[in-house]
Amino acid sequence: MLIAFFVLSNCALFAQTSSLSVEKIMQDPKWMGTFPERINWGSQSKTIYFDYNPDKNPSDSLYKLSVNNLENIEKVSLAERKNMTSPYGTWNADHTKKLYTEDGALYVYDLKKDRSQQLIDLGGPLGNPTFLANENQIAFEFENNAYVFDTEDGNIEKLTQIKEEKAPEEREKKSSEKDKWLQDENLSLLQIVREREKQDSLSKAYREMTADPEPYTFYAGDWSVSGLQVAPKADFVTLMLMKRDRGESTNVPNYVDASGYTEDLRARSKVGDDKTEVTLAVYNIKKDTAYYIDTSKLPGIKDLPDYTKDYPDKEWKEKEREVIVSQATFSDDGSKAFVNIRSKDNKDRWIALLNLEDGSLKTLDRQRDEAWIAGPGIGWSFGGGTLGWLPDNKHIYFQSEASGYSHLYVLDVNNGTKKALTEGEYEVFNPFLSKDKKSWFLTTSEVDHGERHFYKMPLMGGKMQKLTNLPGNNEVSLSPDEKYMAIRNSFSNEPWELYFKKTGSKSDAQQLTSGQSEAFKAYDWRVPQNITFKADDGAMVPARLYVPEASVKNNAAVVFVHGAGYLQNAHKWWSTYFREYMFNNMLTDLGYTVIDIDYRASSGYGRDWRTGIYRHMGGKDLSDQVDGVEYLIENYDIDPEKIGIYGGSYGGFITLMALFNEPETFKAGAALRSVTDWAHYNHGYTANILNEPSQDPIAYKRSSPIYFAEGLKGDLLIEHGMVDTNVHFQDVVRLTQRLIELGKDNWELAVYPVESHGFVEPSSWTDEYKRILKLFNESLLNK
Repeated sequence: MLIAFFVLSNCALFAQTSSLSVEKIMQDPKWMGTFPERINWGSQSKTIYFDYNPDKNPSDSLYKLSVNNLENIEKVSLAERKNMTSPYGTWNADHTKKLYTEDGALYVYDLKKDRSQQLIDLGGPLGNPTFLANENQIAFEFENNAYVFDTEDGNIEKLTQIKEEKAPEEREKKSSEKDKWLQDENLSLLQIVREREKQDSLSKAYREMTADPEPYTFYAGDWSVSGLQVAPKADFVTLMLMKRDRGESTNVPNYVDASGYTEDLRARSKVGDDKTEVTLAVYNIKKDTAYYIDTSKLPGIKDLPDYTKDYPDKEWKEKEREVIVSQATFSDDGSKAFVNIRSKDNKDRWIALLNLEDGSLKTLDRQRDEAWIAGPGIGWSFGGGTLGWLPDNKHIYFQSEASGYSHLYVLDVNNGTKKALTEGEYEVFNPFLSKDKKSWFLTTSEVDHGERHFYKMPLMGGKMQKLTNLPGNNEVSLSPDEKYMAIRNSFSNEPWELYFKKTGSKSDAQQLTSGQSEAFKAYDWRVPQNITFKADDGAMVPARLYVPEASVKNNAAVVFVHGAGYLQNAHKWWSTYFREYMFNNMLTDLGYTVIDIDYRASSGYGRDWRTGIYRHMGGKDLSDQVDGVEYLIENYDIDPEKIGIYGGSYGGFITLMALFNEPETFKAGAALRSVTDWAHYNHGYTANILNEPSQDPIAYKRSSPIYFAEGLKGDLLIEHGMVDTNVHFQDVVRLTQRLIELGKDNWELAVYPVESHGFVEPSSWTDEYKRILKLFNESLLNK
């Protein structure tokens, strides 16, 4: 074993056949140029704002373009920034006024007057400002209570009396048997004390009988208030209540703290250690009382997951599963509300109509997935995703993977009729209603799984009008008046640029920025071939392929494995793995054939692809890599003895599984910031895929590389940041000890003392990829 510091002198020799070098492509990304980010429109639809950095400052600055002068990019002055209206906030029904908060105060922006006015400043942060049905009234949250501000008379009314403490009767000291005996004995012995006690009791009873009734107070007890929602008629308030318990946190030692001492960084707990509870209460203003909603009658609330069948000797008790209830969503007229509910095991999602009078529920839609509920627009445990009411106040809309792909649905809450507004083997992203609520704007992958385009569609479905025509990915920011589109577009070999187009126009989009540096443009970046190959189980697997010129081809191949699992990389736009994209170009220059696979678990291909790794990570996601190698051997004259693999995070995990479980296929691998034992990763990610270790140990033992380390035969390079608070350095320390105990000697560990999960220092990136290049050159080419 060699830790970290081996010689890299021969890397330059191999880089001579490419105009790229590791030092160049791993330097500060500013060398590539400047590219627009965080696009926003001015409220008057006349100005496009975006972050940009043509001067290569330490951080981006705000720039703008006028619709009337799209040739002139201007930097926004500090004085202008201070006077800008917030791009965020809540509009009224006809989009003429917008509420927003700034420095804790509440403001209203008038679109017609193009002017903001401060409404309230209570000396503390206001939250969730909303126009009520009577738009002269504004509801907001302050210090965990709901208020209504009347803009006509200036009055502020407090709707709720909520206290984050236990009720008085719960706080009263409960006497022990010993204390009660002492009190009784004292009263029996001392007459004066006995008489005074009696008089105090009579006085208390008289005060309670003659006093005005106390206003109702909702005592949250052990719950903390995490959000309030006021109904449009201010007759109800729903409040989310939470008990946060993330379990026992782990510590990550920082050996290079500025103090000179080793300091512990507080980090997450491990999978299976999440005891957070969430519920919802309804505060009835008219009845001046509150009550918790009842989830006990949800259909399937006691269903056991299918994996329990693998443990016939374990007694599985039927019980009501824990759920997380999201905030209520009210219809515009305030007559109805629904809630989104997720089981904590994430195998069920219910959308239910909420009876505001008693907190009971009527299930409108149940989505069950024996793996886990997810997908575009589905949201997460605490809410989010695509959810809302149509303007008729009787239809709700949401996204669902019921068809196998995430599509947009509407449902009539009166009769339960559900209708798919979109359908097909593609996915829908970020749909939203038009300003007049007669249409949808949405992004889909209908053209190609590897492209994204923006569409307009009638409210109840029908023919979609395609509004973008640039290849690749089109991230559209629609102007507030919906007349214009600011489009952030990129292609496989072209980073993001900003374009402009009139909504609905058939003309080509106008390019507004051109941020590539001369140094970046000097290299002819490849457009990888988008291909599919057949997996052993018959599935068609998407991938990107980099093929070298015949004159330099060395008959060796490298597989790049993207991270995150649920992420798409074999697409037609600029990759978030831009460093790896450039490294793959360099490898191709050197004669390697490189394949980048959207293996099972990748996003963009529907529910079955997403859940293909359920209960077995390192199963189909690994076999897809093997099948990709076989495709290269059969079609591109690749030597089976010259196959390498590399990747970071999830890609590092797959690399370990490849070297340990498929040693006849992979001769060398570089595993970066890798999970080595899934029982040591976080709960939110891992429990979805593998359940919990104590409940489903089979899934963890067949999915964790540390259990298969004895299979290592090829050359393995492990690289990890020592202050990684995501995949802890402990992961590779445990694997290191396992490899030592197994007597393996064909592996190396490189450590990076100042890096967390996502490296930030160019020197670390450079060192990391020099070692990867050296590994492939020496192990695959025998040089």
